[in-house]
This record gives sequence, C-alpha cells and structure tokens, in this order.
Amino acid sequence: MRTSSTKGTRSTLGRTTRTTRAAGITGITGTTRAAAALAAGVLALSLTACGGGDDGKGDDGKGDGKQADSVTLPKLDGESLEVAAVWTGTEQENFKKVLAEFEKRTGAKVTFVPAQDPIINFLGSKVAGGAPPDVALLPQPGAIKQAVDKGWAKPLGAEAAKELSENYSQGWQDIGSVDGKPYGVYYKAANKSLIWYNAQVFANAGAEEPKTWDELLTTAQTVYDSGVTPFSVGGAEGWTLTDWFENVYLSQAGPEKYDQLAKHEIKWTDPSVKDALTTLAGIWGKKDYVAGGPAGALQTDFPTSVTQAFTGGDQPKAGMVFEGDFAQVNIGETEAEVGTDAKVFPFPAVGDTAPVVSGGDAAVILEDSKAAQALATWLASPDAASIQAELGGFLSPNSGVDSSVYPNAVQKKIAEALVSAGDDFRFDMSDQAPQAFGGTPGKGEWKTLQDFLKNPEDVAGAQEKLEADAAAAYGG
Repeated sequence: MRTSSTKGTRSTLGRTTRTTRAAGITGITGTTRAAAALAAGVLALSLTACGGGDDGKGDDGKGDGKQADSVTLPKLDGESLEVAAVWTGTEQENFKKVLAEFEKRTGAKVTFVPAQDPIINFLGSKVAGGAPPDVALLPQPGAIKQAVDKGWAKPLGAEAAKELSENYSQGWQDIGSVDGKPYGVYYKAANKSLIWYNAQVFANAGAEEPKTWDELLTTAQTVYDSGVTPFSVGGAEGWTLTDWFENVYLSQAGPEKYDQLAKHEIKWTDPSVKDALTTLAGIWGKKDYVAGGPAGALQTDFPTSVTQAFTGGDQPKAGMVFEGDFAQVNIGETEAEVGTDAKVFPFPAVGDTAPVVSGGDAAVILEDSKAAQALATWLASPDAASIQAELGGFLSPNSGVDSSVYPNAVQKKIAEALVSAGDDFRFDMSDQAPQAFGGTPGKGEWKTLQDFLKNPEDVAGAQEKLEADAAAAYGG
C-alpha cells in the first residue's frame, strides 16, 4: 500500500496520487496460474516463526550463496543525494539501513526526505521550488506516468536496466516503464490478498481457515459465537476498503472485468459491481461482525485495525483483520509472534479462483546524475532488497533475493509465492485510477466505500456515486 498513520507506521503502499490512467501499462496478465501460485504459497502458512540469525549473512544482511558485493557500484566520495518517500516509523528506519549500506559501499551521503501524501503534489512543490529530491519512491503506475509526462522523471541507465532484466519478471519491469522505457524500479511489493487471524481466538472457537467466501462467513459466525467480534476494519483510511472491494471483485467478476473496470471501460453501475458490493455487504452489513460497528470502524486507522486483533489476551477486539503482508510491521508492535500467535490465510475465493492483488513502490530518478543512477541500480539489486527483507514487514518482487533472508516462515512463503507468480498478477485497481477517484481522502472511491460501510444496504446509491465520480475523474 497507504496514508501516514497516527502510530508512526505506514502500510507499504501509501495510496497517494492517481492522476493518470494505467493505459499503456502492459505485462500484467492475471490468470488462474497466479492464483494457484500464491494460494499454494500461503495455504500452509500456519507455521511457527523462524529466526534468521543462523543463515550466514554478511554485513549486507544477505542470505547464503550471495556475495556481499554482487552488484557493482561506483565510488561516489563527496556526492550527496536526497531520497523522498512517504514511509514513516519502522518502515522508514528499515529503509534507512538500506541507504546506509549504499553509503558504505560508495562513499556517498544519502538523506531521507519525508514526503507527504499525495506524493505527486509534494514533488510538484519541490520541482517548482527548484529543489526536487534526486530519487522518489512512487506507489502507483499512474504516478510514474505522470512524473514522466511532466518531464520530472528520468529514464534508468544501462546498469539499473541490467539489474531489472536480471532480477525482475517482465510484468514488474513493464509496470515501471512508460512507452517502453524503464523509469521505475519496483523495490517493494505487497501481496494484498491475505487475512490475518488471532490463533488463540480460532483455537478457542474451534474455527478453521476458510478457502471460500461461504466458508469465511461460517468461520466468522463461529468466532462470533465464541464471544469475539470476527473482523477488525481500518475504515478511517479509505484505501483499506478499496482493497476489500478489489479482492472480492477480482475473484467474483474475473480478471477481464477487473481490467475493464480499472480502465473505466465499463461503468461502476455494471451488474458485476453490484454483485461485489452485495457480497461485501454480507460482512459489512452485519454490525456485530465489525469491531466497534461501522461507526467504530470509520474511526479506526489501519495500524490500530491490526494491533487490536492481537492485543487483549483471549478477548481481543477482533479475531481477524484483512490486509497485505505489510501488516506484519504492525503485528510486530504487539507481543504476538507471526506464525504462532498471528497466522494468515489467503483471501478466500468468492468465484472460481482466489484473488491475487498486488501493489508496489518504485524508485524513480528525478535529478539525473551518476550518483542517482547508482542508487537506482542499488535498489534494483538483490543486495539492497535482502537487507530490508531480513528486517521483516517487507516483500520484494526481486527474484534474486534468497528467500532464506526473510525473518519467519510465513513471510518466506509469501515472498516465494509472489516471485513464482511471475507476470501473472493484478495490480491494485485504485492505484491505476486517477487520484481524484482512487486516491484522495474524503473523495471518490475512498469516500463512497466509507459511506457504503456505514450504509451497506444502499448498493445502487453507492454504484451511482462511484460512477459519477469515476466519470468525472477519467474524463467521461
């Protein structure tokens, strides 16, 4: 993922700007193979957490079989760089360790610049002031295209492109490209088709991990009957609700419809949207199924939605919380151990196939220089990604990363599944939409789904509002 949180952490994919359509972005081919790969990787995630201290890692935190200096970087003594991202808290601190290793290897000095949402607006003010950061981490394909269209972004050089071709599937290369030229290094990714659960709550209730939507509803009722509210929902941040919708819609309507809706080639008044909203209402419409009820959920930010499912002993505020692999960062703020106390299962199949929704943050060069190109090359390398992978709460689409560096068996399986999916995934739909529709707090899809959470009986009204806002944002 998406917005800065009050607890100093942030989901990996900050939902910032969506000012352009994802038209022309190729290579994202979601098929049943992707679903099978990811499902196979996480169906057996009820595993104990594994420590990463005995993997023989070098100073760069890489796993066995990786040379400490496998990527060649130039000497940059005396050079200074600024890197902007919306990341905060643990996520920011972990990324700074990656930058510190770059400094150690090159002699350059790198300063992290905290950006505000939406990041394109933040960068616009910096560009207008004549002082843009050298590199920025952009969380949407549309944001990359906008940066290119505005003349801000600079193409990746030969060395960075070489790292991309060696370490990334074509799909991840393509979503970082505009008109066939590589501009973005997808340093960070997310598997956004996961539901985390409190293992003690499930054990006490006699609940089982569901594989279908109907089974999920049965599991929810079982948890409810045990005296625990089934779901925690971070409705204060509208992006979490778009992720709910996207998983239901992709599985129920299928990848072809998903692509059409993402490009607004079909309207939000389409019957497939009605079906998805009606399905969501099966959970959102049961007030006792959502911690704090709809009103409480709308006051709950994402980090709190995660932590409240894993605090409170045998009586947490909820038994389950939906969101991506990055929820581990927030689980880490509690005493729960991932793999033992906090377990996970794939988002259940609503239709024939379980959904596979992904997202990512791409490094884009704004001030071209030898040092900026070197940093992009570094971020495209397995060396860099391995450092942050070892620290947890991070997922890389870089196939050169040894999965042994991930800090527990759960994260390792999720990472292996993402890489094995290759080009077969669907990128977050709202990240492909114009910012006014898919990425602005209090507006567009975020606001309408928040209203729908509050009043899930009004499916037709939600559809009409979604379509009106989409038509305005997409330009017809």
